[in-house]
Amino acid sequence: MFYMEKFLFIISSLLLIIFVLVSVAFLTLFERKVLGYIQIRKGPNKVGLFGIVQPFCDAIKLFTKEQTYPLLSNYISYYFSPIFSLFLSLLVWMSMPIFIKLFSFNLGLLFFFCCISLGVYTVMIAGWSSNSNYSMLGGLRAVAQTISYEVSLALILLSFVFLIEGYNMLMFYNYQLFIWFLFIMLPVGLVWFMICLAETNRTPFDFAEGESELVSGFNVEYSSGGFALIFLAEYSSILFMSMLFSVMFLGSDIFNFFFFLKLMFLCFLFIWVRGTLPRFRYDKLMYLAWKSFLPFSLNYLIFIIGVKILFI
Repeated sequence: MFYMEKFLFIISSLLLIIFVLVSVAFLTLFERKVLGYIQIRKGPNKVGLFGIVQPFCDAIKLFTKEQTYPLLSNYISYYFSPIFSLFLSLLVWMSMPIFIKLFSFNLGLLFFFCCISLGVYTVMIAGWSSNSNYSMLGGLRAVAQTISYEVSLALILLSFVFLIEGYNMLMFYNYQLFIWFLFIMLPVGLVWFMICLAETNRTPFDFAEGESELVSGFNVEYSSGGFALIFLAEYSSILFMSMLFSVMFLGSDIFNFFFFLKLMFLCFLFIWVRGTLPRFRYDKLMYLAWKSFLPFSLNYLIFIIGVKILFI
């Protein structure tokens, strides 16, 4: 029985990873199509029907290109940083609240927070080990940005922990059977969405990849497979953050078809923001993090604690 459980866990983990990677491929196609229509042009439409095979062609092209590396780089760190980045962004999917004991565990929110905190190191090491000024600056920016936003993210998560009285993501389902949290916590939902944008290095907070001043940011020296792995990690994080937003604010019935429609709509919002908003100035970003989001999340945490004490 014990071995059967282990076998089922491995098979289900592999299936989850495969489906996440395939959905990442189609998310890139979806992004290119949406951005195309925002800019009044067509996206990829030549390879296959409506360009549907395009992401797979891109993957083949990227992984078969020659792997180059800078002569003065720290080779081991440079080589393993993208692999570790993708590993972490796939590992965090293990906290997805599926109604089976293989995945859903009581400390799911803590596990999520540990994984995204480790994600900072991969960007930092990628920027440092390339031994390039541009990538180093991109890495430093990414670390400062992520640390700034993770404080607010942790406080908002903590307020939810006090609200649902546990770290298990399945409890979001029980608490949202009659009304979504988004209706009673709209400001928190908006702030959480902005923090998700900053956490995944997306426009208007993509300073780590600011091509106008840093060429391509922390990944400037990466080519072929290394670049593809960083790319996959970023889009996997976008999908996970959309899934987490759906779980926390939009009702957490994960076996419902509408749950995945909500997830897709949130991915569309990520792309819509990219196609609409210009990049922030860096000091404005820090001001937003420390002077706006941090006081807001602290006040909200105190408010939630007060409400729980009042109604116990």
